[in-house]
Amino acid sequence: MRHPLPVVAVLVCGALALAGCGAKPRPTSAESLPTVTVRQHTVERHERTATEDVVGTVRARLRAVIEAKISGKIDRMIVVPGRKVRRGELLASIEAREIQARLDQALAVRRQAESDLKRSDSLREQNILAPSDYDAAQSKFRVADAAVREAETLMGYTRVDAPFDGVITRKLADVGDLAAPGKPLLELEDSRTLRLEADVPEAVVGTLRLGDRLPVHLSTMATELQGVVSEIAPAADPGSRTFLVKLDLPDTPSLRAGQFGRVSVPVGPTSALRVPVSAVVVRGQMELVFVVSDGKARLRIVKTGKRIGDEIELVSGVEAGESLVVDNAAGLVDGQPLTVR
Repeated sequence: MRHPLPVVAVLVCGALALAGCGAKPRPTSAESLPTVTVRQHTVERHERTATEDVVGTVRARLRAVIEAKISGKIDRMIVVPGRKVRRGELLASIEAREIQARLDQALAVRRQAESDLKRSDSLREQNILAPSDYDAAQSKFRVADAAVREAETLMGYTRVDAPFDGVITRKLADVGDLAAPGKPLLELEDSRTLRLEADVPEAVVGTLRLGDRLPVHLSTMATELQGVVSEIAPAADPGSRTFLVKLDLPDTPSLRAGQFGRVSVPVGPTSALRVPVSAVVVRGQMELVFVVSDGKARLRIVKTGKRIGDEIELVSGVEAGESLVVDNAAGLVDGQPLTVR
């Protein structure tokens, strides 16, 4: 005879209940954790000079916008961006037929004036020429000679030469374009001498002096550079209320003009809790430390601040005098037993 389904269910539940009555309770997770040997560090407050990071741009200390001194059509453009040039090297030349014609005319006039002066000198030796006529011949020659020098100077302006050693960074005109005074042709920079230019807020610019050495951090370099304050603008920009500050940078092979950087400007003294970087554990978006309390690791969520060498500041989460785990912290869990070395 078959038992009804409800009777079977009741018997099964009863058997499970009897089995459960004799079972021992499972240990908690903290009780099952192994003891870990760690090293601890006492949280202490340290004094330091507070700084404010100001963004800036690396630029060449010596740079120039090359323009023509006369008007004319460009007939040769020798250089291209990226090319290194030497001082006095030809960069471009300008066609100036009018100036050449003016020079030829001035040379012809000077030759004639020179011939007349020689004839006047011969007549004066023979006491045939009046002194006033001889003086007039001399003046005529001096005027003709000055006209030649003027035309030769203008002919020299048809050459656009490099004013210093550097690298061509931009080309703003090409062959066939009209060159004129005030119209840029090229941009030249001396890449051997670079500096950081930063707009410093008026609230902190008063702490800077010429010759101050400030740390400069560049996004492409792991190590910081020491910049020397070489210029401080005497007046603020009326729009941003900032002062342009320029810092000379040391000669560094990987440094390039146009790079982004930050300079740490001192603000004033401050104090903060500081611990070794190894004490802070990052899990996802959280920053954690483990406080040593009664021989166990107690998890704390903290907020970090500025990193200084191998140490980092803790803004919140711990108090001065507490002990933190500084090694093997990444593998710990809350409540794990500890043995302190």
